[in-house]
Amino acid sequence: MMQVKLQKIIFRLTLWLLMEVVLSYLGLDNMADYSEFCFERYRTTVCQVR
Repeated sequence: MMQVKLQKIIFRLTLWLLMEVVLSYLGLDNMADYSEFCFERYRTTVCQVR
């Protein structure tokens, strides 16, 4: 079970890093940062609602 979680984490980190490099190379990193901001803002809002 722990091995599967570790593999998922490594896969997601690798995919994230690859996409950061590709988007930076294409000049689209700002768009990716904005989408991360939108998702983080939603997550923060959901966490604050009680």
